[in-house]
Amino acid sequence: MNQERIFQVLVGPHVSEKAAMVADAAQQHVFKVSVGANKLEIKRAVEKLFNVKVTDVRVVNMKGKNKRFGQMQGRRKDWKKAYVTLAEGQDIDFTGAE
Repeated sequence: MNQERIFQVLVGPHVSEKAAMVADAAQQHVFKVSVGANKLEIKRAVEKLFNVKVTDVRVVNMKGKNKRFGQMQGRRKDWKKAYVTLAEGQDIDFTGAE
């Protein structure tokens, strides 16, 4: 998998209260991923980008919310979320602090 495809598959980390609880309790990290990405692509992208061992990937398709913009009715895009489980003793540091 080339570097360009890695950045197409992984859109970014998903930061929320639930994601923080899952990271602490179950050694999992949550990412926003491309809608066309599959589990194997997500696993390879995380392993290459962060140099960690991935044991499991779970994927959830999130439906976009219906929103109103004044009198106009709109809808946000659908997106995909991946729960990535790391091997024991592995961790990803998003802060970049040393």
